[in-house]
Amino acid sequence: MFEQARKSPAFLSAALLLTATLTAPGALAQQDTTASPISAATLPPLPADKYLWLEDVDSPRAMAWVKAEDARSLKILEADPHYATYYAEALKIAEAPDRLPTPEQRGGEIYNLWRDADHVNGIYRKTSMADYLTAHPTWKTVLDIDALGKQDNVKWVAKGLDCLYPGDHYCMVALSAGGEDATTQREFDLKSGRFVPSGFILPHSKQDVAWLDKDTLLVSRDWGPGTMTASGYPFIVKLWKRGTPLDSAKEVFRGQPTDMGAAGYTLHDAKKHSLTLFSRAVTIFENQTFVLTPAGPKQLMIPAKSRIAGLLDGRLLLSIDEDWKPAGQLLTFKQGSLLELSLSRLMKDPANLKPSVVFEPTADEFLQDTALTKSRLLLTTLKHVQGRAYIYSPALTGWTSKQLPIPENVSVSIDSTSDTDDNFFLGVAGFLTPPSIFLGDAAANTLTLEKTEPSRFDASKDIVEQYEATSKDGTKIPYFIVHPRDMQRNGANPTLLNAYGGFQISEKPSYSPNIGKLWLDHGGVYVLANIRGGGEFGPAWHEAGLKTHRQRIYDDFAAVGEDLIARRITSPAHLGIMGGSNGGLLMGVEMTQHPDLWNAIVIQVPLLDMLRFEHIDAGASWTGEYGSVSNPAERAFLASISPYNQLKPGVKYPEPFLFTTTKDDRVGPQHARKFAAKMEEFHEPFLYDEIIEGGHAAGANLAEQAKTWALTYTYLTSKLMEK
Repeated sequence: MFEQARKSPAFLSAALLLTATLTAPGALAQQDTTASPISAATLPPLPADKYLWLEDVDSPRAMAWVKAEDARSLKILEADPHYATYYAEALKIAEAPDRLPTPEQRGGEIYNLWRDADHVNGIYRKTSMADYLTAHPTWKTVLDIDALGKQDNVKWVAKGLDCLYPGDHYCMVALSAGGEDATTQREFDLKSGRFVPSGFILPHSKQDVAWLDKDTLLVSRDWGPGTMTASGYPFIVKLWKRGTPLDSAKEVFRGQPTDMGAAGYTLHDAKKHSLTLFSRAVTIFENQTFVLTPAGPKQLMIPAKSRIAGLLDGRLLLSIDEDWKPAGQLLTFKQGSLLELSLSRLMKDPANLKPSVVFEPTADEFLQDTALTKSRLLLTTLKHVQGRAYIYSPALTGWTSKQLPIPENVSVSIDSTSDTDDNFFLGVAGFLTPPSIFLGDAAANTLTLEKTEPSRFDASKDIVEQYEATSKDGTKIPYFIVHPRDMQRNGANPTLLNAYGGFQISEKPSYSPNIGKLWLDHGGVYVLANIRGGGEFGPAWHEAGLKTHRQRIYDDFAAVGEDLIARRITSPAHLGIMGGSNGGLLMGVEMTQHPDLWNAIVIQVPLLDMLRFEHIDAGASWTGEYGSVSNPAERAFLASISPYNQLKPGVKYPEPFLFTTTKDDRVGPQHARKFAAKMEEFHEPFLYDEIIEGGHAAGANLAEQAKTWALTYTYLTSKLMEK
């Protein structure tokens, strides 16, 4: 998808998004910087690990093991009578020509990244606004990713565009080999549909690129030995001029090797204000922000746990994830608030700021996302996990707001805004409500339904309810349940429970054709739990499960499972669980802590070895969420919950299905491999699927993703429905 705004550096977005979308319809408590530093050398050595050889991702020995396990498991799953039908249905859904084309507004036109049977890796295409609003738009191909891949002999996966303001004429196209987070970037002329001759080209690296002006880029990347952090991200930002060699780029900002990473970017507004910022991510949740001044970068004295949300009408917007009492002021601003800072004031004195409130959370409504049009602010919230949307208009002093008419029991997303007018697109969907696209005019406060995707399954026989479970410490944990209207409470309903529980990522109602067609249509029950660690109830909901408090998250999830059983919706024999990435860690913990509570466990692109996660791919990024083995108390806790280390011989575990990809350079396939190998050592049954391409996702193209879902629901059907 095209990137609309640069709210945070790309490396931070990648690290945060330990993809919850793998399992949902539709990574880690704040690092304690006050703790006494303790050298890892003073701690006892980690337990001997006989499967370290599986961490050598592409070694012949490791790949031989992978191929053998893949072949064994696929032989079982593909022979199941449900598999062929499920694959055909999943592929039909994935390639459906009447899917909604998500719009991106650029340069007065509508762009879209589209994949189908004829364009496996996708095409960037465009049309006019008027044509887009018709039932059958006529699209013009701008860039064919499949053709480019054939030309370059690389399986390119599109990773987005970053375009020059104003007008979006020239863009840096990010291309990933097989879905990795690392990209190659090339300058592209969006108007002519051609790569710029002798334009900017950035070779393969984990990198962040932003336009300073037409002939200048701000680039953070691998500049050579000693320029990448332990997390695998760059910490040196350089200014690169057009027509000069990349190695002549001049350093303009530097973080520290111990940071997560650093990047630079520029904000603009319609009144011709601009602001160049540098972000130094000390941890995944703690940032230092610097303003570029004629005298060089000056630190903006904002909370460490805050995010820049954009520039509008000469006001810098800032969301804060911790309470903040600015220097020299009496007022304390509440965590979860959106604030404004005067641009002229902060440029004069970035150390003494006088913020004011734009939005403040209530007891049950919390900020989720923001985006800007030419003259307005769009803001989405969750009110008891129900989607809400608002238009905020800047006034001479303060702001006025208007709530938009969004249906109940849905989630709302900001699909696209424009920096040249006040048009915006909202996406709306629910568990049983197919996605719709609304066109709004923020200046006129209007919202019109434009497109709705056809139903992909029969939702007429199902209903959605919201319940609460009581966790071990008494906290009420809400969860959604999607089930047949005539469901019998007899404990025999095949039930799939999903959650994520980390990185302040909210799990919301959304439409999954695969869950609907391959699970609900067969009489299955689907449950989404809003456990702690997420952002459904603001920053405090996330912080409650940080580091050594993380057992609360696992207790929350188990409590929802127990509540489903107590309500006689299901029973352990018919209860399955599924989660990906950080949610895959959740699955591993639940498997080892409560092996008798579930009969099926889908573990996708997971973290599982929590004593070595800091040394695998981007794992060092997430010590702010999970803690670190260099801290004795955190190490002891990590050892107590680490699924890889808590696997025991002689325990009757459910037979899990583990899925990962070789080209996942975020979490890595190492965790899934080692966990499976230890299960094999203990003579415990498991199923394993590792595909090569896909990065930290279900596959690199629609066919691979369809196969992943077909295998997943074949497994779940065999475990939970055929009893």
